Amino acid sequence: MNQGRFILHADLDAFFASVEQLDNPDLRGKPVLVGGTGKRAVVAAASYEARAFGCHSAMPTAQALRLCPQAIVVRGRGKRYRELSRQVFEIFESVTPLVEPLSVDEAFLDITGSIRLLGKPEDIAQSIRTRVNQTTGLTISVGLAPNKFLAKLASEINKPDGMAVITPETIHSTLDPMPVTAIFGIGKSAKERFARLGIHTIGQLRAAPDELIEARLGSFGPHAKLLAQGIDDRPVVPDRIAKSVGHEQTFGDDLTDKDQIRAVLLGQVEQVARRLRSKQRTAKTVTLKLRFGDFETITRAHTLETETDRTEDIWQAAEQIFESWMRTSFRPVRLIGVSASQLSNTEDAQLQLFGEGERKKLSGIDKASDEIAKRFGADFIGRAGSLLGKTPPPKPTNKDQSGG
Repeated sequence: MNQGRFILHADLDAFFASVEQLDNPDLRGKPVLVGGTGKRAVVAAASYEARAFGCHSAMPTAQALRLCPQAIVVRGRGKRYRELSRQVFEIFESVTPLVEPLSVDEAFLDITGSIRLLGKPEDIAQSIRTRVNQTTGLTISVGLAPNKFLAKLASEINKPDGMAVITPETIHSTLDPMPVTAIFGIGKSAKERFARLGIHTIGQLRAAPDELIEARLGSFGPHAKLLAQGIDDRPVVPDRIAKSVGHEQTFGDDLTDKDQIRAVLLGQVEQVARRLRSKQRTAKTVTLKLRFGDFETITRAHTLETETDRTEDIWQAAEQIFESWMRTSFRPVRLIGVSASQLSNTEDAQLQLFGEGERKKLSGIDKASDEIAKRFGADFIGRAGSLLGKTPPPKPTNKDQSGG
């Protein structure tokens, strides 16, 4: 590769399901669904054998079983997943300090500064794959490219258990034949609008007039055109130096149910608050991000009276923004996200919103829930309302109702 940035996207293959197959040889080669079996249960992960039938994560388990009746449903084991995730991230961090976690099973790595010590970027990527497999028994797919967008695409090219490289010289030859939906944010509805214009591939999108794309995608249009050209200047930002902590989710179909949207938001708040506490950071501002089917994106922020890392404080701020938007301009959403910014170290926070006794009580609940999440996994603890499809709890009071 030419000189410049060298970014890796590393993604464990069907992580939860692969762990279950790793630990239980009887599941190997069989369609496996990780998740619950209740009426409203959803799939947390599907093995590649199950994916061949159309099963995927976030799908209702009942629907997945209709597609693949022979699938074996296994309850998740968060403690085991966290254990293996930590081993994998230790390998990442032995290569570079610039590791940006996206979830327990994937991350971006900026290895630009590691080349002089560790050798060619392709060799570094291959070494990571080998070490992960030798250490955990799992396979990992890696994409190597000049930026995050291209690295993410590259990691998908040879999945599972593969590696692909996109160089500055091969950007257009790699991107141009790909469908426009390979660009994050372009889903089914946008694909159909583009099809009516004769635009089916990234190459066709790249060649289309800027004004046409902006007319079809609104404010997302210029960003989509940059990505179609392979341009992405975002840095790899480790959690420890991040200026904000956030979580967002894009949905294949727009969410139309207000309670479901509220429940997703609550689950995101829990994850953001837990990450703040794990990094010993507090936040002063909470921001809600919503993207709609036409790609219009809005953000609304609320500044707190004092810095906090408590789930309850962040939820009350996010809920206030959400309720205001829902009352005045609700419409189906394609993406939901929440972030906490204006970060400070925990010891610098001015905790004066509650009395000392109340603060200790709320902090104790959060601490207990964090410990449970650490032992069993963040996906296996949360307020009842954060479970998709469940009716959220009543509006919180000053007391944390279940500790995110």
